[in-house]
Amino acid sequence: MRPRRIATLGAAAVLMAALLPGAAASATAPATGAAAPDIPIANVKAHLSQFQSIANANGGNRAHGRPGYRASLDYVKGRLDAAGFQTTIQSFGYRGATGYNLLADWPGGDTNDTLMIGGHLDGVTAGPGINDNGSGSAAILETALAVARAGLQPDRHLRFAWWGAEELGLIGSTYYVNNLSSAERSRIGGYLNFDMVGSPNAGYFAYDGDGSSGSGGPAGSAEIERVLRSHFTAIGVPVQDTAFDGRSDYGPFIRVGIPAGGLFTGAEGRKTSRQAQLWGGQASVAFDRCYHAYCDTTANISDTALDRNADAIANAVWTLGGGTG
Repeated sequence: MRPRRIATLGAAAVLMAALLPGAAASATAPATGAAAPDIPIANVKAHLSQFQSIANANGGNRAHGRPGYRASLDYVKGRLDAAGFQTTIQSFGYRGATGYNLLADWPGGDTNDTLMIGGHLDGVTAGPGINDNGSGSAAILETALAVARAGLQPDRHLRFAWWGAEELGLIGSTYYVNNLSSAERSRIGGYLNFDMVGSPNAGYFAYDGDGSSGSGGPAGSAEIERVLRSHFTAIGVPVQDTAFDGRSDYGPFIRVGIPAGGLFTGAEGRKTSRQAQLWGGQASVAFDRCYHAYCDTTANISDTALDRNADAIANAVWTLGGGTG
């Protein structure tokens, strides 16, 4: 996740929602198809171990223009190809280096109503980038593989994406959106973004799609937020709003009017006493003390947060995608 240029989490504007199971019944999405599977946390962590090994073998990072990034992309692509996805590598240039986006389409579904699920695959040069954003990348990858294992036949077309050069200013996702024709943009019915979903001192945040804290997204974003929150309501975990300010790769999508949403477990902002009461962890300590640092390794992950968010991602894909398994 790129550094925030404004207040860290917009904490003064963050509002509480879904405090207790049943306290926000309206946040539960209607069933639209087969139930989502439980995403095996061991599988997600195995992908993180691969990203760590790739970084270790390539100068300690997976940053744009560095060999560790391309090796990460090749790993993800190989898993998706073997599972039956149609993968495409989109290249772009930035700061004298070639960057890459990876797109993976699951065959079937209405291509005039595409649901995209994405996150950035690159990290900073300072470290291996396992929480930021190996966590989102791995959870999205395992969800995609779960789609293949289930033989899901969604009503909507599913497209998964791993973006390059996010840490340098959302470069890869911006390149993708800017190079879509108006007709292609109109076919994207929603975009789900997952960036830092395993922070060690985790909070549970959803992008404020409905504008309840003053920063809502395009029409349709409120429904995405509602579905994302529904998983946490079901397991009794409170969720707070986080500013929908374009800090991560959903920014280029909402700028052109595409509904979006996503989950986040916190970056350099400090957990408040109230948040520590809600979620546990340490008050007055950063959600991720290794944000953009050398110590963002596989040791810098909350298994609980990663597991909950991976399951929430799958629930959103199955619910919003519809169809049968």
